[in-house]
Amino acid sequence: MRKFGLIGYPLTHSFSKKYFSDKFTREGKPDCQYDLYEIANIKDLPGIIDAQKELIGINVTIPYKEQVIPYLDNLDPACKAIGAVNCIKLTPDGLVGYNTDYYGFKTSLTNWLGAERPQALILGTGGASKAVCQALNDLEIPYLKVSRNPDPSAKDIISYDKIKASPDYLSNYPLIINTTPLGTFPNIEAMPDLPVSKFNKGNWYYDLVYNPTETAMMTAAAKMGAKTKNGIEMLHLQAEAAWEIWNK
Repeated sequence: MRKFGLIGYPLTHSFSKKYFSDKFTREGKPDCQYDLYEIANIKDLPGIIDAQKELIGINVTIPYKEQVIPYLDNLDPACKAIGAVNCIKLTPDGLVGYNTDYYGFKTSLTNWLGAERPQALILGTGGASKAVCQALNDLEIPYLKVSRNPDPSAKDIISYDKIKASPDYLSNYPLIINTTPLGTFPNIEAMPDLPVSKFNKGNWYYDLVYNPTETAMMTAAAKMGAKTKNGIEMLHLQAEAAWEIWNK
């Protein structure tokens, strides 16, 4: 049996097991198995690896995309630039970290935007935001990061309060990208603290959340005329990129 899996906490929202299980059935791979490893502490990772001798690849989700790095033996060069890991390959030489979020997000975003390159606000500063920042850099899209408690010395990070005090940010940075878990099942009513009433048809709201398929924030933004997109295409793209890494 060739085993694969996902680490994170919590994992009640995850579609990864269903995605890969369906893939294995569809492609006739009865020797492949995908499991969820919900761990309350990243220190539990070595125990999983020791117990699962047939494990070949691991996906990494919130909150461990940065915390997992010290447990790895090597990083893919592109992953080093991003500073976050969402894919691990178990090799004879140890654990190697990759970031397929970057590929999934960049491809999905360009599919959506077409030739447009609106300036962006990135909600959140965690592991997922790092892949988003790198993708926007490579697409030459200027951006600001948004945090609840930004470092006053950081020039590229602003607070939600600043946006609420000056909604012009939503006009000057019409692409808003949510990299936080806000709105994820089961807490589906949670929303980023933005002045939704100031959204308009010039805004693009990309939510990395994919469960539910339409978050409360997507619904609210769409009512104001904004274009919206969820993270399901990104999920599929990054999953297939991980599969290629595990099998090369």
